[in-house]
Amino acid sequence: QVQLVESGGGLAQAGGSLRLSCAASGRTFSSQAMGWFRQAPGKEREFVAGISGSGATIYYADSVKGRFTISRDNAKNTLYLQMNRLQPEDTAVYYCAARRGIGARTTTSEYDYWGQGTQVTVSS
Repeated sequence: QVQLVESGGGLAQAGGSLRLSCAASGRTFSSQAMGWFRQAPGKEREFVAGISGSGATIYYADSVKGRFTISRDNAKNTLYLQMNRLQPEDTAVYYCAARRGIGARTTTSEYDYWGQGTQVTVSS
């Protein structure tokens, strides 16, 4: 079983930055591809960014490309999401996810484990 715990959410102003972290335990971290997803009120959960087990392959949603950066530290079993130039439409609960394979993926159905989520609110 894999446990994922997100942190770093909060309130930011438009144009500001936040950094999310996800601490993982329970399985060899480097053998798992990881991803960030988000869900706004009344909307479906959507893909934000994904990274392969080695960190060599990365995908971003078009809506965050150029503003958000996903990274991982396999020595610390931690996944990160650096969010810059935040916009009000980035407001959502952000979830960390892990999959049993090492290849990065972009859909919710391809991930096996999920964190509880952390709220990000961006004011205009």
